[in-house]
Amino acid sequence: MTFFLVTSIFGSAVDDRAAKGFAGLAIGMTITLDILMGGPLTGASMNPARSFGPALASGHWTNHAIYWVGPIAGGIVAGLLHQTVLSKKS
Repeated sequence: MTFFLVTSIFGSAVDDRAAKGFAGLAIGMTITLDILMGGPLTGASMNPARSFGPALASGHWTNHAIYWVGPIAGGIVAGLLHQTVLSKKS
């Protein structure tokens, strides 16, 4: 889910080729789809900090590392994809 979020941010807010004024809608729709599709599976955890608070409050740390590794890896892969494949070469 973080992969899709970071890709939409880079594609709509960072890239110079993006249509002006469209970033908020694109990012908001991506978050909405992430919540609707990933929410039942993971609690829509696109941010490791969002997973840390409930785990700390409940004391439930089983398999908690995946809630850190997954979003961080997704963000890194999205950044590398945008930098190497999708961005405009100078």
